[in-house]
Amino acid sequence: MGNLTPELERKLGMAVERMPAFPKSVQKILELTRNINCLPKELVAVIEKDPVMTLKILRVVNSAFYGLPNKVTSVNQAVVYLGINTLKNLALSFAAVGILPGFNAAGFDTQRYLVHSLTTGVLARQLCQKYSQGQADPGDCYIAGLLHDFGKVVFALFLAPEFSHAMALTEEKGIPLHEAELEVIGVEHGYVGAMLAAKWQFAEPLVECIRLHHMKDAEPTAMLDCLRMADQIARQRGQFISGTPYRDDEAPIAPERFGADLATVVASLGDLDKIVAEAMAFVEVQ
Repeated sequence: MGNLTPELERKLGMAVERMPAFPKSVQKILELTRNINCLPKELVAVIEKDPVMTLKILRVVNSAFYGLPNKVTSVNQAVVYLGINTLKNLALSFAAVGILPGFNAAGFDTQRYLVHSLTTGVLARQLCQKYSQGQADPGDCYIAGLLHDFGKVVFALFLAPEFSHAMALTEEKGIPLHEAELEVIGVEHGYVGAMLAAKWQFAEPLVECIRLHHMKDAEPTAMLDCLRMADQIARQRGQFISGTPYRDDEAPIAPERFGADLATVVASLGDLDKIVAEAMAFVEVQ
């Protein structure tokens, strides 16, 4: 884990405490949608109590990306068009976006970060549906993809000089960002991202998945495999930010689950351009 001194642990703890709380409404939505018998009206009732979220959902639903024939004017209509899972993921994504800073002294590009996170979340969910054999929940895999790099945001806000140095080191040495973070800060973003997810009261398996996603010797799980593969595919598509560019000689993640041919896995996911376009459309309407 690097050089996690008592002083660094104290500094990280203070940084995480200064991060905004995850909205209670979104926690309620996640709780509701864990029940396969969740009724659309229950979800609508929670969302409608949050006028800001309601406005943002309607803005996205009526955007050019979805191209719906008629204007959607209520959350109830939105759930009919999009379904419970899409509405849940939109609410979660809005909450994550709401926590992102408009400015940070480290020069971290939060817009590109967001596109990468949204893309990774969608890919992780699809990989789970196709390859997890029921060992993980697709919704949890989406959350893991959306939040897996949130530790970078903590670094950008509260350890800006060190994080800026780590990003520069990544460019200079051509090494992954998490390795540069270990060298400069003494801990990598997965660790502090897990601290934040725990503060937000996400389930322990999800917290552990975020903490371990860069640890090569971590015990594999279906969620961790799907997150790592999603991140690899997103990087292959160029959707990375201040991290690790894809190398042509990279071995596929978890070949025992996905097989040894990355191209076959990618082909099984359908139109990746559409996934990236959806992520970019979401960012544009914020």
